Amino acid sequence: MKRTAGQWPITEPVSLPEDEDQGAAHLALVAEQARFHVTLGSVRADLEEQPSPMCVRAAARRWCEAITAMAEDVARGMRDTA
Repeated sequence: MKRTAGQWPITEPVSLPEDEDQGAAHLALVAEQARFHVTLGSVRADLEEQPSPMCVRAAARRWCEAITAMAEDVARGMRDTA
């Protein structure tokens, strides 16, 4: 019985890239981009829930302040462990 693409069972496994380092680097890049977009989407969702333009700007300032404080904590931790 002839099978079309995507049908089960798969009789021939998909081959991975020959250069495993390149494949791992690509996956890391995709994961980083996905994390960025999910996080940014969450921030946007919070901003869109605000009732007025003034509240949107206030929420944006809170997000900026929280991210800046977090960055300082992470940088301090990296500096202390170095």
